[in-house]
Parts: sequence; structure tokens; C-alpha cells
Amino acid sequence: MMRAEGARASASSVARALKRRGLLQAPNFRHERKMYAQVRKETFLNPPKTRNRVWQADFTEYETDAGGTWRICIVIDYATKVVLAARIAGTSTALDAIQTVMDAISEAERLSDHELAHDCVDVETGEIVPLSLVTDNGAAFKATRFKTFIDSLAELRHVRTRHHAPETNGVVERFNSTLKYEHLYRLPIPDAATLMDEVAWFIEFYNTKRPHQTLGQRPPIEAYRETGL
Repeated sequence: MMRAEGARASASSVARALKRRGLLQAPNFRHERKMYAQVRKETFLNPPKTRNRVWQADFTEYETDAGGTWRICIVIDYATKVVLAARIAGTSTALDAIQTVMDAISEAERLSDHELAHDCVDVETGEIVPLSLVTDNGAAFKATRFKTFIDSLAELRHVRTRHHAPETNGVVERFNSTLKYEHLYRLPIPDAATLMDEVAWFIEFYNTKRPHQTLGQRPPIEAYRETGL
């Protein structure tokens, strides 16, 4: 097109322009795509029945009555449905995601009364089998900063869902919907402070009192504690 209009540009100039606009595939994107596909297969071939083997994380948005739009980042345990962390901010950056995962690790260790790595040890080999943290392909989760954070922790590995396949992250997606339709949408939420209070209240209720059919009508916290025995 440029040549037809009489303009000339070197291949390197075109590449730099594409890179600036985020239109250039990373040099190792094929290897990365194969790696994530293999990890996804390993994660969901035999869905876990015990806590701290698969977590799911996701951002969802909520607009308060005053017009402010807030991002809620949730981390939930796949098998037991315990919500381990929720962070509310005006942004959905890699740092927001990192802080939420750190909160989830702290909460998991508080609930189990030992380090997270303890639940990741293979009883036969004594080696750590990383917990799979499943997310979508949002910018926060694809960021180099987030990858560096995950790579620094032996007990975690990152699993990104296939593009256009959000159902792979279904547990956290369902929780986000439940949070909104069973609670937030039924209340006046004028500002961020009220939103934080109501999200915290609902998570406490959801974890400790709300029965789940898939858990034999138990609340998530009971399943979480029992699967660690």
C-alpha cells in the first residue's frame, strides 16, 4: 500500500512501527503458545479435588451510584470454591493482579496454618508440584511484570485460557456473577468505600455460610479445611 502511494520504508522501520502499536508478535510466541496449551491440558485433564492445586483469577468491573467505575480482582480456589482474595481499585494492572495473588497466598496460609508450598509437595517424590493459577488473556496477566512475579515463586505456575474460551475460567466467572446478582445489584452502592464493605461482607457469607450443591451443600470453608486433612 505504501509503495503504491509512492512512499518507501525499510523493513526495520515497519517492524518498529508495528511494535509500538502492539501489532507485532513476540519472537517466541509460537513456543509460548505451545507451552500454555500443554499446561492447560495438564491442569484440566484430571480436575483437582483438593485445595490449592488450581486457583482462578479474574477482574470484573462495577460502577457505583456516583458514576465511578471500579475493578475487582478475585482469586478463588477451584476445588473448594473458597474466595481467597479480593482487591478493589480504579485500575486493572499487573501490579493490581500481583497484589491480589499475594493476598491470596497469605489467606491460604492463614487458613491452612502452614506455608502454601506444603500443599504443593508430592508425597511420593517430596518435590514441589506447582499450583496452577488460571487467568484469561487480559493485559494485566500477559504483562512481563506479572510473569516475572509468577516465575519467582516455585509453588505457582501460570495457565492462561485459550482465546475466546472464557469457560475455562468458569469458577471465578460464576463467582463474579453471583457477587453482583445476589448482592451488589440489590443495594445502593454510592461509592468505593461502600463497595469494599459490601464485597467483604458477601465473601465472608459466601465462604462460611452459603451452601454449594457441588460441595454436598457445604459452604466452601468446610470443603477447604477437609481437603487439607
